Order: sequence, then structure tokens, then C-alpha cells
Amino acid sequence: MPDTALLPLILSIETATGCGSVALTKGGIHNGKLIAEATAQPEITHSRRLLGSVDWVMQAAGLSWEELDGVAISLGPGSFTGLRIGMAAAKGIVYASQTLLIGVQTLDAIALACPVVDRPLWCLLDARKQEVYAACYQAGSYGLPEQGSPVEAIRPEKLLEKITGPALLAGPGLVEYHELFAAHKDVQLIPAALSSPSAARVGFLAAEQLLLGKTTEPATIAPLYVRASEAEVNLQKKAV
Repeated sequence: MPDTALLPLILSIETATGCGSVALTKGGIHNGKLIAEATAQPEITHSRRLLGSVDWVMQAAGLSWEELDGVAISLGPGSFTGLRIGMAAAKGIVYASQTLLIGVQTLDAIALACPVVDRPLWCLLDARKQEVYAACYQAGSYGLPEQGSPVEAIRPEKLLEKITGPALLAGPGLVEYHELFAAHKDVQLIPAALSSPSAARVGFLAAEQLLLGKTTEPATIAPLYVRASEAEVNLQKKAV
């Protein structure tokens, strides 16, 4: 049996999608357990509920800030506003509690919901503008998925052109284009309800990174936006 005293206690924040979550986990992918988790409804903004959710999970678990081994943040891609709010909250908690910060790619958390991979697994998030954020995963150590391609923003039709054999598609990016993806003969869909990113999976992945000494400086960490925001695009247009 593993020594539970050596299992990292992680507070994790996931705000890449409309429905954010906060979780306390102990341990990693293979030996971890969920202690507490709070999920905010999509119609309620992260800024109104996020810190309240953090307080709730800490109180529900009966833990103090000093007991945390690290704070994990979902890096994106995803909602620009959600990612900024989650990042600001994570940095504030890290500075206040003097603990470590760990960044986890959001699509990695989706892939972890599909632990048995026997064919290419594409994890998707809605990128709006008729695109999805996508990355391809292959079976890695112990059969768990490992990212095999960089994250990109791509039109669903172009993504399907890349799929030349049996493949799995997972994540919230399926919802808007479900009919298109379902019509492809080589594609099997994992329902978005079963493969959405969660703070708990972010926490388990962060524990693995922490045990390897992989942390991030709060001053330099930044969300993974993949493409420029609308505000940045408009600024570039004005500068031309």
C-alpha cells in the first residue's frame, strides 16, 4: 500500500469552459482520491462563484491552507475570460499560502477521462468562430493517453480530413458539431458528459507533475490561448 503521507494534497481550479469546478485531491492518477469538489452552473460567472467554491471545498474537507502541497490550474485552451479568472485566483492563493503552482493543459484532463486508448484519441473543446481546439493522443505508459500533436484551433471539417482510420473523439467540442462528427464512418464519439474537463482530473495530473518536481513560477505562468483574443485581433487591425 502507498504511504498516504507522501501523496500530494492538491487544490485544483478548472475554468476553461462555461461550467467551472474546484477540487481537493490527494495523490495522482493511479493512487489518487477525490476529497471534495464543487461545480458552478454554466449560467453563473466564474468571478461570482469561484472563490466561494474554493472556500467551500477547504471547509468541507476541514483543511487549512498550510496543509496544501500545491495549487493546480487548468491552463487552457478554452474561454479567454474563464482562463484569466481562474489564473488570477490560483496565483492569489499561491502567493497567500506560500505553496507551489502547477499548470495542466485542459485537453490533458479530457484525455484522462478516456484511460483506455486503443486508437488515436482526439480531445476537443469549442473554440467558437466555427472552430474547435483539438489535440491528438496516443496510448502511452500503462495505456494512459499521451499527447502526440500540438494543440490547434481548427475547423471541424479540416479535423475530419486528418482522420484516416478508426479514431475516438471526446470532449465538449463535440456538442456543437455532433451530427458532423457522428456521420464519419471511422469515428467513435465519447459523450461530452463523460469527457468534460474537471478540476479533479486536473488535480490528479498536477500531483504527477509535482512528484517529478515540475512546477511553474506564478510570475511567468500564462494561459494557453492558442489563438489571439478578439481584443488582440481588433488592436492588430487598428495598428495596420
